[in-house]
Amino acid sequence: MTSALPKPVNNILGAIGNTPVVRLNNVVPKEAAEVFVKLECLNPTGSYKDRMARSMIEEAERRGDLKAGMTIVEATGGSTGASLALVSAIKGYRFLVVCSDAFSVEKLRTIAALGAEVDIVPSAGGKVTADLIPSLRRRAEELSKADGYYYTNQFHNNDALVGYGEIGYELVEQFSDGIDAFCGAVGTAGMATGVAGVLRAKQPSAKIVVLEPAESPLLTKGEKGSHTVEGIGSGFIPPHLDQRLYDEARAIPEAEARDMCRRLAKEEGLLVGTSTGINIVAAIQLAKELGPGKRVVTVAVDTGLKYLNGTLFADH
Repeated sequence: MTSALPKPVNNILGAIGNTPVVRLNNVVPKEAAEVFVKLECLNPTGSYKDRMARSMIEEAERRGDLKAGMTIVEATGGSTGASLALVSAIKGYRFLVVCSDAFSVEKLRTIAALGAEVDIVPSAGGKVTADLIPSLRRRAEELSKADGYYYTNQFHNNDALVGYGEIGYELVEQFSDGIDAFCGAVGTAGMATGVAGVLRAKQPSAKIVVLEPAESPLLTKGEKGSHTVEGIGSGFIPPHLDQRLYDEARAIPEAEARDMCRRLAKEEGLLVGTSTGINIVAAIQLAKELGPGKRVVTVAVDTGLKYLNGTLFADH
């Protein structure tokens, strides 16, 4: 045994965070900056949403807004639901999640397996349309009006930034000699804003770039659209997005992201989802622009194991 091994924890919540970072070697051109990926897919439910779920619940408990016997409610594309279900299970809360059939069956089954009650809102053609996430949120808000319910409201809840800020602090420690650029796809924008806030304070020279699917270029062109990248491109400007904290927004075609996911699996041994594919396509763009001697960092949002029943890895 070595001193680098993590110490025993009291329950699974103690296993959230402190994720490793790996350098990409085979998908990055040789005459480019180094590209590193923080493996948030190694959190207990396979997603960085575990950080957000824990901080939203624990901050609400600390204030007294969430008490024993109450029911937690959230609208989610899946990963947040699994994360909140996990934390709720450990802490003894009932959890009601409003979700949709547009999202992977693996995510829906995971949420249910962790003990949550799942309320499904049908989607149009199985896609994430501009109105899908708003309709889920309206449903969750209506359900949460009953006595004894607590709506975590991930899109507006600043408690989420507490959890996501941990990623930034860990990166500062892991890259004590500096990061030249950081990029991340925007869903609630909690991760991008939480990390950017820390980097602006600790490593202010780092370039911060936020990302979206090119099929729904709201940040880059002011246009809405439909796509199949779960968890991002929600069809509205997320309240967490602080324009003072990033330098640029970029739109990445979904097809390029999906191709990158397949390359990452075959060439780097990383099994990740499409939003991570977007992150890494953009990170490589930045690496080419910055050139050798620089360092670009992004995150592996979640594990590709959540997408094996879909088309992402089918017939490739």
